[in-house]
Amino acid sequence: MKNAILLTILLMLTAPITGCLERIEPIVADDTGDCMLLEPGRAPDGKLRILTYDIAAFSDEMLAEFTNQTGYEIEMIRTDDSGGILEQLLQTQQAQQADLAIGLDNTYLQTALNFCLLQAHEANVSGISETALEPYNGPLALPFDRGDVCLNYDETRVDGTNRTVPTSLWNLTEPEWNGLTAFPSPVTSSPGRAFMSATIDYFENDEDNTTDAFDWWKAMADNGAIFTSGWTEAYEIHYSGGYGEWVEGHLGDAAMTVSYCHSPGVEAFYGGNWTKSTSLTLPRSSFHQVEYAGVINGGTEIDAANAFIAYLLSEDVNRNMPENNLMQSVLVNATWPATDGYAYHTDTPTLNAEISNERIADEMEAWLSDWKEATQ
Repeated sequence: MKNAILLTILLMLTAPITGCLERIEPIVADDTGDCMLLEPGRAPDGKLRILTYDIAAFSDEMLAEFTNQTGYEIEMIRTDDSGGILEQLLQTQQAQQADLAIGLDNTYLQTALNFCLLQAHEANVSGISETALEPYNGPLALPFDRGDVCLNYDETRVDGTNRTVPTSLWNLTEPEWNGLTAFPSPVTSSPGRAFMSATIDYFENDEDNTTDAFDWWKAMADNGAIFTSGWTEAYEIHYSGGYGEWVEGHLGDAAMTVSYCHSPGVEAFYGGNWTKSTSLTLPRSSFHQVEYAGVINGGTEIDAANAFIAYLLSEDVNRNMPENNLMQSVLVNATWPATDGYAYHTDTPTLNAEISNERIADEMEAWLSDWKEATQ
């Protein structure tokens, strides 16, 4: 039963992102260049409409408790993923139908800000950790969960005899790793997009000044790396170290894949304090992913949107993110649960990739083009 629950929640967390977004001009004030505060896109009806994807923490019970506390009814408008949220906001910016966007991560947030899709919130940020606020600490969005995207590997196959734990990403281009790595595409996967962003910073700061991230990606492709459309296929079908071995169609041909540094902890939590998966936390090879909630510019039920943000950041809701959403809380002094080895098997990177939201927004299109050229 626990394995079924784990599968369901992880599928929700890592659904593939959409492709290219339409080019739409941001709505700015003529005289200042600042974003205009748009008129509501629909008539008020007292119902809070939330644009999001299938975030596991948003159970019927959690939403019902908000309604009980505030009196606001909720309607969920769901897209496939974080990229789908951004795309819908862009397509409907002249007449927004939702009031609150939840699920844009820090590889998408800056684009939403550049296109004036969010307006100032009224939430109190004093209880949010500095780590969660580091990628963005402004008035237009608030973090609600976070986690470090990194490589995971099967300890039974990286045992020091057949192959050793890599000390450099270049080790993965060596013959002993031929055909044993699986990567979700950054074009269609949020974790894949985050990990590719990390490789940009990793190879800009390694000792070799003659190669870059895309030289490495080409070498990985030449070494038989498996590329999938999404995290689910890479982790569930190809990765030998996770819960996928209980799933129909599992191949288990990859000893390493992209997931979260706390994924081994999740495996242990649902596996009776046992897992054969662990994380590779080479400096700058991981990406601190933060997911955000923001009041939509042009939304109607603004008071309700602010009330839900406050509820989402409350102690009772946010402290339980590790169990209910399989991501870390953003509150000060948040910890992973000790139950069933969750915390014990969760790794914390010594140094995540340092790459700004602004740079991601400016250069992502070029990076994706270079990645496709390198791997196809």
